[in-house]
Amino acid sequence: MSEEATATIDQETKQAIDIDRSKGDFTFPERHKYDAGVGLNAKTIDYISDVKDDPAWVREFRHKALKTFLDKPMPTNWAPKDIENIDFDVIRYYLSDGERPKRSWDDVPPEVLETFERLGVPEQERAYLAGVEAQYDSEAAYSNMHEELREQGVIFVNSTEGLKEHEEIFRPWFGKVIPTGDNKFSALNSAVFSGGSFIYIPKGLKLKQPLQAYFRINSENFGQFERTLIIADEGAEIMYMEGCTAPKFETATLHSAVVELVALKGAKIQYVTVQNWSSNVFNMVTKRGLAMEDAEVRWIDCNIGSRLTMKYPGVVMRGERARGEVISIALANTGQTQDTGAKMVHAANHTTSNVVSKSISVGEGNSTYRGQVHIPKHLKGCKNNTECDALLINSNSRTDTYPAITVKGNQHATQHEASVSQVSEEMLFYMQQRGIDEGHAMSLAVNGFINDLVREFPMEYSVELKRLIDLEMEGSVG
Repeated sequence: MSEEATATIDQETKQAIDIDRSKGDFTFPERHKYDAGVGLNAKTIDYISDVKDDPAWVREFRHKALKTFLDKPMPTNWAPKDIENIDFDVIRYYLSDGERPKRSWDDVPPEVLETFERLGVPEQERAYLAGVEAQYDSEAAYSNMHEELREQGVIFVNSTEGLKEHEEIFRPWFGKVIPTGDNKFSALNSAVFSGGSFIYIPKGLKLKQPLQAYFRINSENFGQFERTLIIADEGAEIMYMEGCTAPKFETATLHSAVVELVALKGAKIQYVTVQNWSSNVFNMVTKRGLAMEDAEVRWIDCNIGSRLTMKYPGVVMRGERARGEVISIALANTGQTQDTGAKMVHAANHTTSNVVSKSISVGEGNSTYRGQVHIPKHLKGCKNNTECDALLINSNSRTDTYPAITVKGNQHATQHEASVSQVSEEMLFYMQQRGIDEGHAMSLAVNGFINDLVREFPMEYSVELKRLIDLEMEGSVG
């Protein structure tokens, strides 16, 4: 095939799989009453604690975390090289208008309301969500759920309300699933966290509709550090979804969240993420669930956008017959690195984990699966399945797979499968002969690659998923 023909196909390919981010690429003038300034030190921590009126134990927690963050080096053996370009000294760590989250959209400031209306959040809430929290920069602007859930004992508030108004439930688990010193970015979040959700589902209550949070970055040179804690009591069930967007700035933006899930005996938590960060965002997230006896934690992840994403949702299966699962799709385009995967720790007999990862590399994009499975010798009857499949769209795109599966003893069952494929010229030619142009042919190929996993996403509910993983991409062609 000639160079000219190859260039034509590459251009049509880009058009076919490129995600339209224009819906999220807008910003409003800042209207913050509180601004912690640039850089991170003890004064920054005190400023945040003073503004938020933190209890003494939270202020102490933050200062200890700051010391841990400053002492810990940047990760090197579990990180892409681009991580070195994060400059912590130019980030603004707290921006807020000082208002409590509103319970009605009518009370939300006009530009904030317009932001979430353009992103479709109120419409989706009216259609089928049980509750929504919408965060704008450092704090929640809106937080509400159906009254009947409140009457049934469900708690759905932001993290600040959780630690102050529900300390007896919040504090025993806060920082226990993901310790401050787990990694440099969990320590950073612990020092400056603001926003995020606190959810408690009472014993035996099975939510029929999802709860959703939406995280929006509006300001330049900003770092968003939400902290989410979800506790499903014995036999309870919940689906929680989060969406993320930010406008594209010339300067870098940092997003460093911590999410802790606690599924008590027989409980089920399903956590769905659809991220659409702009290409200037460093997205460094630590997510982990704790599954007790007969409990289940499922992470369902869609990673699109960002300059660099490092995210490895994990499950610690502490109780017998606990189950953990990670289902993920990642798309890396030119100038983007998707470094994603999963961490599964079997800590009880007869526990089961499943990891299924699909990554797509486009243009000069770089996607990496990085996983860890640990089954110790003293256990018996544990099972793990790991599948890592990658699709290369162009000759300049790249994919890497680093599975680390450690199984000790001989009473366990594990299996690992990995594949790398490339959309072939023959396949495109075959479809073109049947009247399908190059761009649509590429769409069909990519759609077929991820079709099985797309079914795992709750497409009838998610605000972002239909727009971002609309991989019937014929509509995106030229």
